[in-house]
Amino acid sequence: MPALPAHVERLLDLALEEDLFLGDATSEATLDPAAEGEGRFLAKDDLVLAGTAVASRVFERLGASCRFDRPEGARAARGEWIGTARGRLAALLAAERTALNFLQRLSGVATLTRRCADALAAGGGRTRLLDTRKTTPGWRRLEKDAVRAGGGTNHRFALGDGVLIKDNHVAACGGVGEAVRRARARASALLKIEVEVVDLPGLDEALAAGADIVLLDNMDDAAVAEAVRRASGRALLEASGNMTVERLPLVAATGVDFVSMGALTHSARAVDISFEIGAA
Repeated sequence: MPALPAHVERLLDLALEEDLFLGDATSEATLDPAAEGEGRFLAKDDLVLAGTAVASRVFERLGASCRFDRPEGARAARGEWIGTARGRLAALLAAERTALNFLQRLSGVATLTRRCADALAAGGGRTRLLDTRKTTPGWRRLEKDAVRAGGGTNHRFALGDGVLIKDNHVAACGGVGEAVRRARARASALLKIEVEVVDLPGLDEALAAGADIVLLDNMDDAAVAEAVRRASGRALLEASGNMTVERLPLVAATGVDFVSMGALTHSARAVDISFEIGAA
């Protein structure tokens, strides 16, 4: 497979260095250096698959081959085999943990995202699921790819690809309306302007100032529904804060445009995947 984006390749450099900076004492002591074999990936949870490209690249970096039997975003049931790696046994064993660390973590993000996206769909509306910048340092591109694999949509990738006026910006500017007006006057016309509000008067102020998107922070379902009514399409609305899987259908039923959840990336549990090896 072709090289991954440069920053992902750098991340792989660091990850492999962590494990192999002193070599692999166990394989060197027990294995014939020329011995070859095959290993298979086993899903030990019901999961949504993500991270296959980076996991495969780990094996390739060490001279082995790796192939997964299904694409990113596919479901796998507990007990199903999902991929195979082949090459020198020493290479397979050296790659195993690093590859699984990426695969289990990213599949965990995709699995949680799929669960949340399905819960939103159960509300019967058109609400889309967004991630946040609450990502593992260095992993943002990978984790946001995993969100998409799970059926979510990416919010900003970085501070420069959108204007998001948060509570501290509002405080520094002296109010919601003033912050939006400054952003409208100074920001690139190609950037959407989003502002966070904590109550309905804040929403009214944001709408009057011409915000493109309003983030409704920690509002209850009744307040979100009233915000949708007041906005009446004049701005897109994003609900955030205290979101749970159980609550998502109720929030979707309000008609809000987006729900954002930092938990998709900062709290996703790594799924259980094992790598089972046997000599050729």
